[in-house]
Amino acid sequence: MQRKVLVTGGSGGIGAAICRRFAADGCLVYINYRSSQGKAEQLAAETGGIAVRFDVSDTEAVRRAAEEIGSLDILVNNAGVSEVELFTSLSDDRARRLLDTDLAGTLNCSRSFLPGMIRRHSGCIINISSMWGEVGASCEVDYSAAKAGVIGFTKALAKETAPSGIRVNCVSPGFIMTEMNSRYTQEELEAIREEIPLGIFGTPEHVAEAVEFLASDRASYITGQVLGVNGGMVI
Repeated sequence: MQRKVLVTGGSGGIGAAICRRFAADGCLVYINYRSSQGKAEQLAAETGGIAVRFDVSDTEAVRRAAEEIGSLDILVNNAGVSEVELFTSLSDDRARRLLDTDLAGTLNCSRSFLPGMIRRHSGCIINISSMWGEVGASCEVDYSAAKAGVIGFTKALAKETAPSGIRVNCVSPGFIMTEMNSRYTQEELEAIREEIPLGIFGTPEHVAEAVEFLASDRASYITGQVLGVNGGMVI
């Protein structure tokens, strides 16, 4: 039977790689987007998936989407935004948008799609955090706090839903070459690369493969864990 997967923020770099990976495995992939309609629809045409528009920070919009999509086998909470700014300089609106998307959005989607998994006594939730959620980053305080919250949420929900046969895990990427990191100069990128023990930058495909593993039967005895995909930058 074809598995149903929802990837939030599915039109972005990491999200698109995850969508492609699951589509290659024969899954029906729902590609969530908020504003990148063209990218999402193009990816849906490429993968045989379905583009669905809703803002993960909008509780009612998420609930409506859950009613339309129905029960899922796999939920990947990937939608996120980042801000590089001094903590005291980040505006209230930007800080709120970050927390509403990265943390509250993860909770909103899980809360709306979890009941279907509980009824079937089966399902898998994979949350995308960040290495900065594990160790913190200067000038990314709000982002670090949100991603740390995602890790705490993963561990707590895994304990709560394990008796219902549902696994909840987290992938914690390091420095991944996506549009989000295009703001760095070549000199800055080289300095960052020197901090990575493996000496290479991660790709969206590295993250997608970790997500695919955690969603597979090979990880059937794994729940509540944080899988770092960071080239050894955080150990």
